[in-house]
Amino acid sequence: MIVKPITKPLSLISLLLTTPVLAAEDDETVKLPEVVVSADFRPNTAEKTPISLTEIKKETIEARSAQHLEEVLNLAPNVNVTSGASRGRFLQIRGMGIRSQYNNPVNPSVGLIIDGIDFSRLGGAATLFDIDAIEVLRGPQGTKFGPNAIAGVVTMQSAEPTKDFKLRAQSGVAEYNTRNLGLAVGGTIVEDRLLGRASIYSHKSDGYMQNDTLGRDNTQNQDELTFRSKFKLFATEDLTLDFTLMHLNIDNGYDAFTLDNSRRSKADQPGEDALIANAFGVKANWQASDAVIIQSEATFLKADSAYGFDGDWSKGLAIGYSGTEQYKRKHDNYSFEVRALSDKAGRIFNDSTDWTVGFYHFSQDEKFDSNINYGTPNLLNGRFDTDNTALFGQLDSHLTEKLTLVTGLRAEHFEARYRDSDSLVKNISEMLYGTKLGLNYQANQDHLLYTSLSRGYKPGGVNNDNRVQPSQRAFNTEYMWNLEAGVKSHWLDGSLVTNVAVFYAKRKDAQTKSSTQVGTSFIEFYDNAAQATHMGLEAGLDWFLTDQLRVIGSLGLLNAKFNEYQNPNPAAVKLQGRDVASAPSYQYNLGAEWYANAAWTLRANVEGKDAFYFSDSHNSKSSAYALVNANADYKYDKHWRLSIWVRNLLDKDYATRGFFFDQGFGNQGYQQYGEPRIGGITVTYDY
Repeated sequence: MIVKPITKPLSLISLLLTTPVLAAEDDETVKLPEVVVSADFRPNTAEKTPISLTEIKKETIEARSAQHLEEVLNLAPNVNVTSGASRGRFLQIRGMGIRSQYNNPVNPSVGLIIDGIDFSRLGGAATLFDIDAIEVLRGPQGTKFGPNAIAGVVTMQSAEPTKDFKLRAQSGVAEYNTRNLGLAVGGTIVEDRLLGRASIYSHKSDGYMQNDTLGRDNTQNQDELTFRSKFKLFATEDLTLDFTLMHLNIDNGYDAFTLDNSRRSKADQPGEDALIANAFGVKANWQASDAVIIQSEATFLKADSAYGFDGDWSKGLAIGYSGTEQYKRKHDNYSFEVRALSDKAGRIFNDSTDWTVGFYHFSQDEKFDSNINYGTPNLLNGRFDTDNTALFGQLDSHLTEKLTLVTGLRAEHFEARYRDSDSLVKNISEMLYGTKLGLNYQANQDHLLYTSLSRGYKPGGVNNDNRVQPSQRAFNTEYMWNLEAGVKSHWLDGSLVTNVAVFYAKRKDAQTKSSTQVGTSFIEFYDNAAQATHMGLEAGLDWFLTDQLRVIGSLGLLNAKFNEYQNPNPAAVKLQGRDVASAPSYQYNLGAEWYANAAWTLRANVEGKDAFYFSDSHNSKSSAYALVNANADYKYDKHWRLSIWVRNLLDKDYATRGFFFDQGFGNQGYQQYGEPRIGGITVTYDY
């Protein structure tokens, strides 16, 4: 793979690599735009990046008036999202990822990065106004992203400041008393020196549940406020500084489960799913010399979350007991990373090899406070503090003009300190290693073939329920080897883009969650109970059939099974040979866009997935489903856009979370449903 020399700070290169969407002349072939992605240490376009990834662009987000990440993730093959909250807050890629969090501290398998800031444990923060692009990176990303990326990473990038003045005002209304109002503005603050952009957005909805006990229709409401700002300072010709500031105030209700699996709740004490977060980040790109570029990044995140629910889903009398559960957490996260990258003059080994070396430190202080009350309060509070310190490096060795060998290594020291009001004290200290070995063949400018072998890791942790056996109070690190191969191609003068990837992964000491019902409560804990194999295929297609008709599609096939399983809970199901949870065997998306004329654009798509197990603690499954979405855009005077949209057009009931236990009627399955049919109108003014 031929890599162009880097002669400017990388933030500027990212801008230069971006290809704008231009209207084609009548006699020209329409070419698809290329967008810079952040999947590797050096900026590149998605079709030149040798991993399995999906881009979800601003146009797609806006076409369906998506408010949160959960509303677009079905477009990415082999990606699943679970709720058990007001939003789908827990991500799974290729059948790996946590599905809930109650008392236990957890380490995610899928990272969530918003404008360079790690929100991996706070999925409710993934609101979408002023987001330019979402990248879903599948497979271990340990060399760059570290321990929260054994299954993959989802990154979100908001709009960058521009030299020219830009303004966007947006307002929308929809069913279920849904209303949105947002404003984004940006441009030059100091000529040739400082650019800025800021946005604020409010989304409110009554939600999709009717509470018959309280006579309300807003106990599962959404009330989300998002503020973002970015500044780009050209300090010198060689130094660029980027500043990011975010504030989120999410005050959602949680009242999703019912005894009869309907949308009519009987709860008398509905819960909440709230988050207040403030985050700050600063990046520096410095062209230190013709040979070396220095990048550094520091971030801070302070977040308070509150999550609770009516534990009996009713007045209590109907099932013989009454109770509530509430979990509060405070997060203080700090990170710092510095990288040195070779420029053209800094290549080594006879001018054949680009190199990257870096240092990373991440510190998280988490305080938690829970109250599980089924007649008698069961209080627990404590803290879980972690520190990750890593050294990493990567070599891109150009063996020929077309063939590149990639070697990467990350060595990370993980330290955790746990203590709580039950007098449990646990300390963890271990070295973790991630590696990558890849071979990329750029056959010509239109076809890239690649293969890679990578090793990801997920640190061990603590089970804090005092009913767990002493031998099960801690669990160990999980490792995974992943072998992947793919082809990314442009056809028909760039009007058709295809990508195909196949993978085979082996998990060792897989961290598996078990759950046992004891009276009205549950003992939940993790253990290294399994060896698992995950294999499959991911494919995508983006094709301008004509200058007016575009077809977009994707397909994911997945076979993810437990090879060995020593269940730490003898009362639970036997899982050896069974599919892992949240791993549908197929997932697809097929859509079309018709640019009828300069004013009208019509879009429709169908997205679906196979049935999947809800948990590794029971055999309850979802049903297979397909959802239809559509919208019509009308543009007027280059500034105004009216969008009429509908999601889940056929009003399909589909499950986003499920349980199987005795809620007073013997063991039964219970499900939380995803969004019903909802339609609305959005008006946008751009200047």
